[in-house]
Amino acid sequence: MEAEESKRLPELKLDAKQAQGFISFFKTLPRDSRAVRFFDRRDYYTAHGENALFISKTYYHTTTALRQLGSGPDALSSVSVNKNMFETIARDLLLERTDHTLEAYEGSGSNWRLCKSGTPGNIGSFEDILFANNDMQDTPVTVALFPIFRENQCTVGMSFVDMTKRKLGMAEFLDDSQFTNVESLLVALGCKECLLPMESGKASELKNLHEALSRCGVLLTERKKSEFKSRDLVQDLSRIIRGSIEPVRDLLSDFEFALGALGALLSYAELLADDSNYGNYSIQKYNLDSYMRLDSAAMRALNVVENKTDLNKNFSLFGLMNRTCTAGMGKRLLNRWLKQPLLDVNEINCRLDLVQAFVEDAELRQGLRQHLKRISDVERLTHNLRKKTANLQPVIKLYQSCIRVPYIKGVLEQYEGQFSDLIQKKYLAPFEYLMGDDQLNKFIALVEVSVDLDQLENGEYMISPGYDPNLAELKNQLSAVEKQIHNLHKQTANDLDLSLDKALKLEKGTQFGHAFRITKKEEQKVRKKLNANFIILETRKDGVKFTNSKLKKLGDQYQKLLSEYTSYQKGLVARVVDTSATFSELFETLAGILSELDVLLSFADLAISCPIAYVRPDVTPSDRGDIILEGSRHPCVEAQDGVNFIPNDCTLVRGKSWFQIITGPNMGGKSTFIRQVGVIALMAQVGCFVPCDKACISVRDCIFTRVGAGDCQLRGVSTFMQEMLETASILNGASEKSLIIIDELGRGTSTYDGFGLAWAICEHLVEVTRAPTLFATHFHELTALAHGDTLGVANYHVAAHIDPSSHNLTMLYKVEPGACDQSFGIHVAEFANFPESVVALARNKAAELEDFSCTTTDEIGSKRRRTCSPEEMEKGAARAHRFLQDFTALPLDQLDEKQVRQCVSKLTSDLEKDAAEFPWLQQFF
Repeated sequence: MEAEESKRLPELKLDAKQAQGFISFFKTLPRDSRAVRFFDRRDYYTAHGENALFISKTYYHTTTALRQLGSGPDALSSVSVNKNMFETIARDLLLERTDHTLEAYEGSGSNWRLCKSGTPGNIGSFEDILFANNDMQDTPVTVALFPIFRENQCTVGMSFVDMTKRKLGMAEFLDDSQFTNVESLLVALGCKECLLPMESGKASELKNLHEALSRCGVLLTERKKSEFKSRDLVQDLSRIIRGSIEPVRDLLSDFEFALGALGALLSYAELLADDSNYGNYSIQKYNLDSYMRLDSAAMRALNVVENKTDLNKNFSLFGLMNRTCTAGMGKRLLNRWLKQPLLDVNEINCRLDLVQAFVEDAELRQGLRQHLKRISDVERLTHNLRKKTANLQPVIKLYQSCIRVPYIKGVLEQYEGQFSDLIQKKYLAPFEYLMGDDQLNKFIALVEVSVDLDQLENGEYMISPGYDPNLAELKNQLSAVEKQIHNLHKQTANDLDLSLDKALKLEKGTQFGHAFRITKKEEQKVRKKLNANFIILETRKDGVKFTNSKLKKLGDQYQKLLSEYTSYQKGLVARVVDTSATFSELFETLAGILSELDVLLSFADLAISCPIAYVRPDVTPSDRGDIILEGSRHPCVEAQDGVNFIPNDCTLVRGKSWFQIITGPNMGGKSTFIRQVGVIALMAQVGCFVPCDKACISVRDCIFTRVGAGDCQLRGVSTFMQEMLETASILNGASEKSLIIIDELGRGTSTYDGFGLAWAICEHLVEVTRAPTLFATHFHELTALAHGDTLGVANYHVAAHIDPSSHNLTMLYKVEPGACDQSFGIHVAEFANFPESVVALARNKAAELEDFSCTTTDEIGSKRRRTCSPEEMEKGAARAHRFLQDFTALPLDQLDEKQVRQCVSKLTSDLEKDAAEFPWLQQFF
């Protein structure tokens, strides 16, 4: 019912003159294909023109919602939207879609003005609507990029702003043609909008940058090149940056192109136009190597963040791990941590120590959870406190959160386990400082003196009358008048011989002020007295309202005093709010500590509440140790209803099984297995326990994924091209400190080309990149890599059992050493209920091909074993290596798909020709 109610269309009520006035105004608005414009008509909103069509199709899923405003050639398509639906649309446009901007207008007739505008990166003016009933799960970030293209490489100047946390950042770095650094930075920051200078490069150079923005769901906003200037930057920053300007001056001297990006950002976000920003921002240098780098492909493959299409919250890592209980703050921090896994082993172990403390002490865990539930969103309340429109609400909610801190501190003080010193350093000492008499206790005292806390139960936020002598005097006068009115009420009840309150009621309304009311029945009894001594104000079904000169005089007096009281109180509220805002830095520090505590507690809750408890991973630096997971499980898959997950071991050992080729049937669990290794590495580096019986993890600086052959035809990119682009970014960007997960490479083209590419890429990853790699494939021939001289390659397969008599296939979901000895494609087709005739034909055809290729394969196999000398193998491998280098050097970003296919085909045919001279290569053709 509620869903129906929210979509019900309000009636568009405009007469011909009003409609004509509005249409003439609407025509004056500048064209902007991104802007969705709403017009506030008090009880409802309207949208017009192309926006009306977009809203009807997208949100009402029908064009019958459209109405015509006006007539003839000037007629304007229109749609009306009630307030609930407006909020739904605003949330979708600014928090989910990130491909539109939103504008709201106020006015009437032909006189309208823009009152609110928002973009996915700057939602400030719509915050009240967006988060009235929802927690803020992620803080939107706007990035400005200033790319400079020189001699086949690109230097990127970058700046970002987070307006909720009042934070600025800068970086400058070289990037490749695929913009892999930019992409991982957009992911890490949770960027929603990106500013770029117009005509900042050739279309071919910018194409890949636009692709990267699109993959990360970032709104592109082009600005004039003249806005990317660094003039007056120090002077501008000196107004908004907290503290001394000297460190800022030093910081800026480290950059060249990032200065222009920062200049554009300050201008676009209008940070200097709002004096509540003055002295409240911080600025930092952003280091790309501070965190594990993840691109959009890895985020999707590892299901890191929630997706609209998720059937339940456990489909994503965020949904599964989010057991936070503070309002909003914990969710946002978890969101950020998942995009920024740590690289420093000491920092990771510090988080793991705290999680272990919470896991091992149920009393500590429950005590903290009980108090954290009552903590408001301190971060956003602090943000609201600085606004000019701030009232007492954020002050009181901050007060209610602050008075919980001693309870949280008390629970932590009870802990006596092995991590007592760490808890003292991380939480108890900071709480001790924050709750000092000159710190938050001073704020608590201010609120207790200035706010009427007794009125909170009635939902009223009022200044305490005792806070100010003038307010106290006005309150006394109000009380005295109220008493006189009450006495007059009593006296009138006696005069009219009516029972007080029951028959004779005293009411206070906007139309008549104070007035008496009796029912029509009673009015008949006292009509004479009423006519003689009182003034009748109104006669209605529900009774008769009347007054006399005394009540009117007292009512006017009360109203005048109340108006003075309200006005005076407003001034005092502003004073209390301003004083409270001076504690902002302390609130921000408190928010940071509480949200971190909340997330780590959430990790502990996850670790012990799963059907099989998680374990603490043993984490080593990237240059030491291996990746060994015993009894590992995919956290999101095992959390689904009705899933009985079969655990698997993963042993990536340097020099032995650092590169694993995994074969086996479709649906046998290859993809789940290789992804779960990536997910577990990410969870460990975030500081969470992992779903294993035992886990040792060598820290990875990056997780690269090439998963599934998903087409991108909407962007004009085929399966094959998408594979090549993703693989190129792995070949260019991965190092021996990365973790590489590749699933089904080479499916997007013909078998021979695909196999040739897959082999060459494997060799490059093993010999040049040397990163731990899980390579799932259907090319069984690739397993021969493990039999050559290449060190560190191992074969694994997902086991399946075929009943010899019935030919029934049973997936065992177990990963075992060795290559898969057969293909199961036809059995999987049987699983999918293919017609029996098709399956039988497929079996016959496969048998024919096997007979045909059997001798050839044996010959090749024996030729390779018997006649290829080590020298010949070396020469053949060197030629294959050259093929790979030529492939890696292809300027994929500057070629269209036809040209890429031609180039790859030429490289493959050249290799095939040369195979005549290299016996070792002949086995592949």
